[in-house]
Amino acid sequence: MTGITGTGRTEASTKRAADGVIAELLGRWQKAFGNRWTADLASLFTEDALFQGISPRLLVGPAEIFGYYDNVAEGSTARVQILGATWLGDRIVGGFADVTFTARTGETFPIRLSVVAQHFEDTWRICQYHAAAR
Repeated sequence: MTGITGTGRTEASTKRAADGVIAELLGRWQKAFGNRWTADLASLFTEDALFQGISPRLLVGPAEIFGYYDNVAEGSTARVQILGATWLGDRIVGGFADVTFTARTGETFPIRLSVVAQHFEDTWRICQYHAAAR
């Protein structure tokens, strides 16, 4: 995309809007993770979401994702830094973030997170989530 988009926005404002979508969505994710609100975490994902966390197993959908987050040790936190995002379609945004997980012991686990989000009615939900070591 260059110059003015079909919506009358400049490329820079379109980029900022994509970054904002990912920042807002991962902000809600970070808050729910830090408070151990497992149901809220699972609700951020679509019914057919593909989820590749730190474990080797690919998960599908909120029920499996709930189980994944329910097994995270209490006292764990996550700090998110958005790296960038882009529009992949009319109501689809993809983005990357660096996430540093900290265990209750203070040990840190830095990962690179890739997400694809889709807009439904009045909210954004994650349809693809991939975590990799960095």
